[in-house]
Formats: sequence, C-alpha cells, structure tokens
Amino acid sequence: MDGLLIIDKPQGPTSHDVVARMRRVLRERRIGHTGTLDPMATGVLPLVLGRATRLAKFMSASDKTYEAAVRLGVATDSGDAQGTPVGAVSSGPWPAREAIDAALDAFRGTFLQQPPAFSAKLIDGTRSYKLARQARGSDPGLTGVGPGSDPVAVSATLPAPTSVTVHRLKIVSVEADLVTLDVDCSAGFYVRSLAHDLGARLGVGAHLVALRRTRSGDFGLDAAIALDAAERDPESAVRHVIPPALMLPGLPAVVLTQEGVRRARNGRNLGPDEVEKGDGGISLLVRLLDSAGELVGIGRRTTAAGLLHPSVVLG
Repeated sequence: MDGLLIIDKPQGPTSHDVVARMRRVLRERRIGHTGTLDPMATGVLPLVLGRATRLAKFMSASDKTYEAAVRLGVATDSGDAQGTPVGAVSSGPWPAREAIDAALDAFRGTFLQQPPAFSAKLIDGTRSYKLARQARGSDPGLTGVGPGSDPVAVSATLPAPTSVTVHRLKIVSVEADLVTLDVDCSAGFYVRSLAHDLGARLGVGAHLVALRRTRSGDFGLDAAIALDAAERDPESAVRHVIPPALMLPGLPAVVLTQEGVRRARNGRNLGPDEVEKGDGGISLLVRLLDSAGELVGIGRRTTAAGLLHPSVVLG
C-alpha cells in the first residue's frame, strides 16, 4: 500500500505510537510520520505508506498551522504543562489583550528561535531531551533566549537556535490567564518555545497547555481520519489513503514518455524529448508522472537548461 494517510492524533500517544498502531491496522510494515507531535498535542499527523515513505522529506519541510492555548503565570522546564515549574510564579493582574498582541510582534516574521531543552535536537550527538532529563534530577530549568526573553535557570546545554518563520500569529481569545493563538509557521518551529518566550517577554512566565495541529502542508483536518476510527474500521482508513501522485499538489507535474519513465527509474537525466506534457515552469522540483498519471518520482532541475534529474524514484 502506497500513499499518504492523515491521522487526527488524539492526546496521549506519541507519534511513534501512532505509527506502530497503524502498522497493525493496515498490515503495512513501511509506515513513517512526517513531523512529530508531542504526546499532549492533537491533530494532523501525516503518515507515509509503502513506497511513499521516500517522499517523507518533502512532506516534513512543509509549513504547519496550529491552535495553541498558553497559560500565563509560570514557566516550565519543558515549555508545556507536563514540565516542572521554574522561576517566579505570577497570580496577576494579567496583561491586556493589546499588550499581549504587542509582545507577539517579536515572533512574527523570521527570527532565531531557541528550541526547548526537552526536544529531539542533537547536541554533540546526543538528543537534547536526554541531557535535560539528566539535569532535571538536580536542578531543573532551561533558558529562554527567543526575542525579548530573559534567562530563567540553566541546567543543561541547549540546542543551537534555529531560523524559523511565522507567517501568521493571531490572538483567538484571551480569558484571564489563558491565551489562545492561531499560528501559521515554518517547519521546525516550536510552539512550546513560543509559549515560554511570550511569558518571558510579558514578565509573567507562561507555558503551553494545549496544542492542536490543524494543517500540515497542503492537508488539513478535513482530509484526516481519527485514530480510533481507523482502528475500528481499517477499510475506512484505506479509503482515506491519498495516492502518491496527489501527495505534493504544490509541485508542478511533468508527464513523461515511456522512454522518460525508463530513464527516470534508472536515475538518468531527462531532457525535452523524454517529456510528453508540461515543463514544470520555473519550479526547482517537479512531480514526474507516467502517462496513466501515476507518480514515478520527484525531479530536480539541473544547472543545464531543460534537464531534470530524478531526485527520488518510487520504482
């Protein structure tokens, strides 16, 4: 079975748990996810199946959309409600909506974000969360170094800051100490870090209490099936599988001749004579289709004009 299955992940299981459960449901060994969701998070979790696992890297790089609930008043060492409180505790009065929105300006656009200590980032070959767990035993804490944040406590070496982009950051509601946000961001963005850094910028501390991913790349909740529904009705899960040819609709498509298909599967460059229809415009990446509309692979433009190199081939 090849393709993309969008699971609406419930709170509780890890992304790896979801993969393991769907392997049993679909009886397909080759399943992977294209972007981790924390156990407390819910929503869109794209799974790649069979030969489509080769397309995971293209899916992982896509933008994401979240609805996030942030609790003001105290920071935690993990940035969310599952962490240990650190620093001073505030009991109000709480910042006005206008003050919160002004503080959020620092996190709109492109900036360097400090990933949480409890993350899968590598530090000298070791996962950051492993180092943070070791440190938590003696002196739990982390440093927020996002825009406007102040150090809270240092107990572990932190991952290097990374460049991220926030395309949209809107306040959905403010109810006393609970702020709900709508976030449209680049891959690699940590909403837990946003919650922590917002609290630091406001001077009251904050952490993430709920997170729902509503979109990953071109696919939202409307394309998803709930995990429990997929487990109850495997046939329904199969019907939700999106074929490989439709997995990356944002990439232009090129239909290859029969000779073009043969050359692509052998990893050889493709010229105009191997293209039956479409030229991909100016896009760096294109979908390579056969005459039946099935995905052969993903092509990448070469430095030579008119040539495409099959970067990934499904076989």
